[in-house]
Amino acid sequence: SMIGSVFPTLVASDTHPDNPAAAMSKLWGGRFTGKTDPIMERFNNSLDVDRVMWSADVAGSVAYATSLEAAGVLSAAEAGQIREGLGKVREEWASGAFVVKEGDEDIHTANERRLTELIGAVGGKVHTGRSRNDQVVTDLRLHLRSVCAELATELAGLVTLAAKRATAEVDLLMPGYTHLQSAQPVRWSHWMLAHAQAWRRDHGRLVQAAERMNECPLGSGALAGNPFGVERESLASALGFARPTANSMDAVSDRDFVVELSGWATLLMAHLSRFAEDIIVFSTQEFGFVKCGDSYSTGSSLMPQKKNPDAAELLRGKANRVLGHHTALLAMIKGLPLTYNKDLQEDKQALFDSLDTVQAALKITSGVLATLQPAAARMRGALNSFMLATDLSEYLVRKGVPFRETHHVAGRAVQLAEERSCALTELSVADLQSLHPLFGDDVLAVWDFDASVERRDSIGGVSKRRVLEQADALAAWADAAA
Repeated sequence: SMIGSVFPTLVASDTHPDNPAAAMSKLWGGRFTGKTDPIMERFNNSLDVDRVMWSADVAGSVAYATSLEAAGVLSAAEAGQIREGLGKVREEWASGAFVVKEGDEDIHTANERRLTELIGAVGGKVHTGRSRNDQVVTDLRLHLRSVCAELATELAGLVTLAAKRATAEVDLLMPGYTHLQSAQPVRWSHWMLAHAQAWRRDHGRLVQAAERMNECPLGSGALAGNPFGVERESLASALGFARPTANSMDAVSDRDFVVELSGWATLLMAHLSRFAEDIIVFSTQEFGFVKCGDSYSTGSSLMPQKKNPDAAELLRGKANRVLGHHTALLAMIKGLPLTYNKDLQEDKQALFDSLDTVQAALKITSGVLATLQPAAARMRGALNSFMLATDLSEYLVRKGVPFRETHHVAGRAVQLAEERSCALTELSVADLQSLHPLFGDDVLAVWDFDASVERRDSIGGVSKRRVLEQADALAAWADAAA
């Protein structure tokens, strides 16, 4: 049915909301006596999305039980029972033995329900002074912390791959483009490292976002704080957070870290999409600069000659998906009054899908880059004499002529070659001297693509030593970051 396709799939008994056991299992059920519409049950259920946080939820509850014990709310025996029971819950999730039951509307409800089944009524004490408001956002931060670490490792690996290839293939030349028009000769390695520099910045932004996220909301209660003397600094430390959040109202409603990670994912996907677009263009028959590996290409159902860069096209397409999620998250938070509102339940589906997409995209990008075959002869063959027009103007600059004048002279040389339908390099010394008297026989040395790239020897330039220097620096950075 359409409803089944929209809402999370539940067990058959979920169509009976008047089931007493289900009603008792709700963390918020005491206030209500009426039945819940079964469609509302599905509409409200988030377990299919947030179950991935099972480990974070168990860890948060273990630490909170210890804090309640330190505050004298739980006896040592009770706290020990709760920790032991939560250990069993963790084992069930890890082994795949955990059984979801009716009323398990989210991971927090499911884990507390199972804990109570295992150790009895004392399990209900783990929620003393705690709200799902501070519990949910604590679990989310804990979960995302581990996800960020995985993504950072993937990114560092991608940069390492680019740096190694750049070193190995540093002698390959290709046209560099502005406005998708051939501009100046560059090294293939320099093109690769240009993308790697963007990926390095993505890594830095991810690390910074993870650091800002690393504050502990637990102990904030529903919105006004905890009344049982829970020591929040110790609680934060036990969970590996840098510090507790400073304001309980902000703590339970803040989703800046969600939006920031979503924005990070959006920008990263934009960078991967730009890389993919280059690959798509360079792999066309018209360019023929690269061949994509068979593992990341497909054929046509009709045209047997086709080899399509599907992996690159999907990288480009999935960037739109992540951008859409980011827009949805911004739209979600912009009009919410303080503090918590149920709208915020939707943060996880958008963010988790974005981060899953990013993780897959990073692996695919690594595969595409690792299997990419550059066509060295085709790339060099695409270099044309007009790409040396700037070098021609710089020849006169070295003779003391102002650049604005030399630029005009070189432009006239281009015009002359176009009028004769010949290459710029086919103009004679006499032709050039008719444009400016300072052209000498040594001007012919300008017509050399390898010399052209070697002349661009500033930091970040395309000379061989500068490209190798850049590759070495990126490789060292990636080793340190991994």
